[in-house]
Amino acid sequence: MKFQISKQKIFKSLSHLQGIVDKKNTLPILSNILIEAKGNFLTLSSTDMDISIIEKIECNISEDGSTTLNSQILYDIVRKLDDASNVEIISNDGKIITLRANGSRFSLSCLPKEDFPIIEHQGEGTNLSINSKILFKLIDKTKFAISNEETRYFLNGLYFNLHEENNKTNVTLVGTDGHRLAKFSHQIDEKIRNDIGVIIPKKTINELSKLLSEVDDDIEIIISSNKIIFYINNLVFISKLIDGTFPDYKRVIPKDNNNTLEIDRENLLSAVDRVSTIANDKSPVIKFKFLKNILNLNTINNDNSTATEDIKLNYDGDDFEIGFNSKYIMDIVNNLEDETITLKLKDGSSPITAQEKSNSNLVYVLMPMRV
Repeated sequence: MKFQISKQKIFKSLSHLQGIVDKKNTLPILSNILIEAKGNFLTLSSTDMDISIIEKIECNISEDGSTTLNSQILYDIVRKLDDASNVEIISNDGKIITLRANGSRFSLSCLPKEDFPIIEHQGEGTNLSINSKILFKLIDKTKFAISNEETRYFLNGLYFNLHEENNKTNVTLVGTDGHRLAKFSHQIDEKIRNDIGVIIPKKTINELSKLLSEVDDDIEIIISSNKIIFYINNLVFISKLIDGTFPDYKRVIPKDNNNTLEIDRENLLSAVDRVSTIANDKSPVIKFKFLKNILNLNTINNDNSTATEDIKLNYDGDDFEIGFNSKYIMDIVNNLEDETITLKLKDGSSPITAQEKSNSNLVYVLMPMRV
């Protein structure tokens, strides 16, 4: 095997693959990436057995061949090269490869291609086409609500739901950790055969989000019962799905919150930030006291330090007090973008919803805490 490629071109591809390589894996081959040179293309692959990436890039190949190299070492070598460098990789016996760039020369041990797991990247299932920027935004506005609690494994990902409505398909992503819920929908023209509901793991979501942030193009998705495949330009991203039942998110979203208020987003965010200065892990609650045309925020920590702040607003609903985790409130408000946001409430013990007028398909739900 012998080929030459620019540092920037191979580094971009290595950056895509690096995120899913398991550095602590007991199987050495899973710490490697597969390099295949054939014709005018270099194909790089990595897998942790749950997520796989295959990327094909144009390359000046003198001699076809394949091998596997330690991902971290190769990534670090290429990263430290000058941006204008050309990288030459040569392998004669399949056990050692030589990497040259400018005046640098590295001899690296490798493992044979035959040891690398076969990545099945063809799939049958429901096909969908969606713009990468739209999918990125759906993910970006909901992924913060994914649960990290391993005992409730079915919440350790985003629920990806497709259902047909008025001859169009609603693409809905939902994340929840039991304390808060984020739901974002977008309607596309493409029709689907059956309604689909799958759970995409958190690691997949994070790596997919990085890939989507780099492109602005339509991507193809194939969803089957146990895996999901994304075709993003010259890259194929494959992931297993979480085998479980996601809660019925529609039942969690309140429909009878009749107390409505509109509030300046920045004012609310900065007020919560100030009051939460004295909050801590043992006492993270901020009390929201809704009075006529005033929202009072107050908290007390376990050292009996207190903080309070009033926000003037137009509110003519019921008077009551309700407590929220300050971090959860800030996460939600940070993910809304309108200058003015809408909060809907029922009473001091029921969940609230937060939305913005410019995007009615984005809904956040937050459960109260005891005060």
